This record gives sequence, structure tokens and C-alpha cells, in this order.
Amino acid sequence: MSTGMIVLTVIVAVVIIAAATAPILRGRGRYGGPGLKRRFGPEYERTVAVHDGDTKAAERELAERVQRHGHLRERPLDPAGREQYAARWTAVQEHFVESPRQAVAEADQLLADLAAARGYPNGGHYDEQLAALSVHHAAHVDGYRRVHRVARAGARDGLTEAGSGTEEMRMALVGARELFDDLTHPSRETGRHRATHAGASHSKEG
Repeated sequence: MSTGMIVLTVIVAVVIIAAATAPILRGRGRYGGPGLKRRFGPEYERTVAVHDGDTKAAERELAERVQRHGHLRERPLDPAGREQYAARWTAVQEHFVESPRQAVAEADQLLADLAAARGYPNGGHYDEQLAALSVHHAAHVDGYRRVHRVARAGARDGLTEAGSGTEEMRMALVGARELFDDLTHPSRETGRHRATHAGASHSKEG
């Protein structure tokens, strides 16, 4: 092979490699480093810990979540749907007094159903649903993770309904409630609409 052909081959190879790696580099520039820390907050630190302190590995995982689920748009809940989920959460709290294990299992299922209703992956695909939730509700997604873990442990091992088992379940429900509130709270746009409407009503009354 002539020197010219070798040089041409090398140039073509470099162009192909550059074209293949450009999307990855753009992704890291868009999602990596401080941007990921700001977006994920405590979920960022948890993911780094899961990867034994390997920041690059954690950021790759988080960046992949954003690429898969960052464009997801949540479906709104109508008032009737919001009332239905609120009633189910009230039942969870009531059942906790007599049967903490049952209440935790109900809370786990409730969050799965609620997330699916808002447009997230179906609860039957828990890992994907959790990953998607972490992109849009990073501050509170660990509550779902905890209640799911405790619910599965209760079903598998039969946790006692008193002592440390009950306290663990109670704390799981507290964390789960934060995500529940996030998912059922009216959007800011709806809040602004109501405020504007209320202001218009007062003006007419005045």
C-alpha cells in the first residue's frame, strides 16, 4: 500500500471515530459534572456511593437516565383522580395502626399506580419507573425506593409488627409521602391560573 493510501486510511479512521464519539462528548457536556449534581442532589451522592465513589461511573449512569427519561412530560391528574389517590393514602395511614406491613405494601402499590397515571413507566417495570422518577423528582425518589425495599422485605421475611421493624416501616412511609405529595400537587401553571382567576373575581366583587 502506498504512503498516500495509508495516510488517507488513517484520516478516514479518525473522522469515523470522531463522528462516533461526538454524541457522547456532547452528552457529557450537557449532563455531566456540576449540572448532574444540581439536577439530582441527594440522588447524585447516593449513586456515587453505589459505585463505590467512582464519580465517572455514577455520572454515566445518571446521564443515561436523563437521556432516556429527560423528555418525559407528566400527565396531569384531574380533580377526581387526585381525590381518589388522596383517599387511598388516607387508607394507608389508617391501616398502619393495625397492620404496618399491609400499609407499607399498599403505599408501594399506590406510588407505582400514581406514577404510571402521571405518565411514567408502568409499575411492573419498577427499575425503569424509579429511574424516570429520579430524573424529575430527584429530591424525593428515595422515599419510593425505601418503601419498595421494605415492602419486599416484609413479604419475603415477615418483618415483625413491633420494635425496629415497625419504626423502619414508619420511616419508609414518611419518605414515600414526600414523593406522593410531589406527584399529586397541582402544577405551578394551575396554581397561577387559580391565583389569576381569584384576583379577577375579587376585582369584579370590588
